Amino acid sequence: MNRTQKEAWFNVAAAVLCIPIIAWALARLFILKRIPEGFERFWPLPVFIIFIVTSIVVMRRKQSPTEVESDERDNLIKYRAVVACFVSVWILLAAATGIPQLAVGVKGSIPVWLLAFINVGVLLIALLVYSAAVLIQYGRGQKGEKS
Repeated sequence: MNRTQKEAWFNVAAAVLCIPIIAWALARLFILKRIPEGFERFWPLPVFIIFIVTSIVVMRRKQSPTEVESDERDNLIKYRAVVACFVSVWILLAAATGIPQLAVGVKGSIPVWLLAFINVGVLLIALLVYSAAVLIQYGRGQKGEKS
C-alpha cells in the first residue's frame, strides 16, 4: 500500500469517527436544545490532536527504503479524485443553500452558528468523496501488465 492509499484510508477512518461527534453535537443542540458546557465543550480537541499525531506517525512510515513518494499513476489518480471532489463540493454547496431555504422558507432565518455545521458537513462529505475516488481508482488498477 503506497502513501496515497494510506492517506485515503486514514481520511475515511477519520471521517467515519467524526460522524458520531457531529451527530452528538447536532442532537445536543437541536433535540435537547442545550449548548455544550464545561468538559463537553473541549473533549473534541483531544480527539482532534490524537488524529493529527496518528496521521503523522502513519504517513511518515514507509514499507521499504526504496519506496517512492509518488509516480505518474499516483498523480493521475490524485488529479481525478480532486476533480470528483471539486464537483461534489459544488453540488453540496448548492444543496447547502437550497435545503435551509426549503426547511425554514424564503422569509425564515437560521442561526449563524449553524453555518459552521453546514461547512463541516460539506468538508467531511468532500473528504469522503476524494478518499473513495482514490481507493476506487486503485482498486480498478491492474497489478501487472498482461501480454
